Amino acid sequence: MNTILQQLEDRREEARLGGGQRRIDAQHAKGKLTARERIEVLLDEGSFEEFDMFKAHRCTEFGMQETTIPGDGVVTGWGTINGRMVYVFSQDFTVFGGSLSETHAEKICKIQEMAVRNGAPIIGLNDSGGARIQEGVASLAGYADVFQNNVLASGVVPQISVIMGPCAGGAVYSPAMTDFIFMVRDSSYMFVTGPDVVKTVTNEVVTAEELGGAKTHTSKSSVADGSFEDDMEALMEVRRLFDFLPLNNREKAPVRPFFDDVARDEVSLDTLIPDNPNKPYDMKELITKIADEGDFYEIQEDFAKNILTGFVRMEGQTVGVVANQPMVLAGCLDIDSSRKAARFVRFCDAFEIPILTLVDVPGFLPGTGQEYGGVIKHGAKLLFAYGEATVPKVTVITRKAYGGAYDVMASKHLRGDYNYAWPTAEIAVMGAKGAVEILYRSELDDPEKIAARVADYEDRFANPFVAAEKGFIDEVIKPHNTRKRVCRAFASLRGKKLENPWKKHDNIPL
Repeated sequence: MNTILQQLEDRREEARLGGGQRRIDAQHAKGKLTARERIEVLLDEGSFEEFDMFKAHRCTEFGMQETTIPGDGVVTGWGTINGRMVYVFSQDFTVFGGSLSETHAEKICKIQEMAVRNGAPIIGLNDSGGARIQEGVASLAGYADVFQNNVLASGVVPQISVIMGPCAGGAVYSPAMTDFIFMVRDSSYMFVTGPDVVKTVTNEVVTAEELGGAKTHTSKSSVADGSFEDDMEALMEVRRLFDFLPLNNREKAPVRPFFDDVARDEVSLDTLIPDNPNKPYDMKELITKIADEGDFYEIQEDFAKNILTGFVRMEGQTVGVVANQPMVLAGCLDIDSSRKAARFVRFCDAFEIPILTLVDVPGFLPGTGQEYGGVIKHGAKLLFAYGEATVPKVTVITRKAYGGAYDVMASKHLRGDYNYAWPTAEIAVMGAKGAVEILYRSELDDPEKIAARVADYEDRFANPFVAAEKGFIDEVIKPHNTRKRVCRAFASLRGKKLENPWKKHDNIPL
């Protein structure tokens, strides 16, 4: 018996070594962790249960039968993060460059299917050279199987991708279909075609970092949701995000202990809005001052900065936040911010996470660039996302809520549950100056008359009370009471039940 046990341990040791010590050292020399080290950092100590440790490829082309390595370039299994179950796969760059073979794909598909069956999230740690060329179409078929499972898991269990090395060609489409993508600066990249192909086809000279690095995908393309300095920071931030999320679409997000008074007054919020209506202020200050312990986990911080998205806790419960940011583009909605917020709202709705919307929006950004880029359809994505959402929705209008943008930002008319406004709110079709220039065009030659008209319009409409009189605003609240009012609103909505008409699926304006 001892001999058999020793043989088992020897086989395990061989599998743990992956591509061998030399390649492990090369990985470390690049400042990167190995596939197994990443899992150890990500999961609770001693919680990892591995599957298919000895599975090897079946390829016999190009002499591949001469080299078989147990595990075939990916480590798969399940474990826990702060005691909650999660399925994980971690690609091993030391084995055939982490390339995906038929058996490599089978291992990933196996845990994807188990995750959906058992109702637990999937975290993929990607570090792969792409499809294994020696296997030809079999590796492409493997990719398609993984993609199909991504689609079936979408909206059923949270899916998180961490790009920790190269991710090119067909490999990028699996992360693209997951809920969140994180990257490591200077050591990870994503692109459909690499710099050499780009140069051959378009004559553009570009580096891998410029083409598909973390900065590109977090600030320009919006493919990635965040980037971090190294493997350790990325994995610890994934652990932090995981704590905000439910295990699946049938469970609520975890309730954490909190040590913050629900009725806490924030007197500084009474002076947050500047006297000058055109002067900006930082909406993040409002978010952190009403959240439990001031904790705000921002998503896509570097993209479309005119809107903020992320998670907070209120009374220990996860809440998704969407907020206009007056510091950037005066808080206008545009193509990028609409897409960013719409995707976030749909994620929250899919996983029963309540949504808090903080509104200070003067309208949609004007210009030919926006119109030619399809701002109508992109803006409609956010409108559609809020309109279809059945989770609890609480809205607070702090200052401007003009025109169609007022409607889009979780207004009462899109089934907002509680719609509050500060006394500083201005809810109107448009700003006073623009409205007067349309209504009193014949008086434009008389500056005094126009100034009087503007003042009159502001007195009548630059406040929340016209909307409140019509019932579109449930209550005009004092800014320093915002945390208390929002917490109580969400507490009262915990039993909310709302269903949309039956349909196979909707047809969101993509």
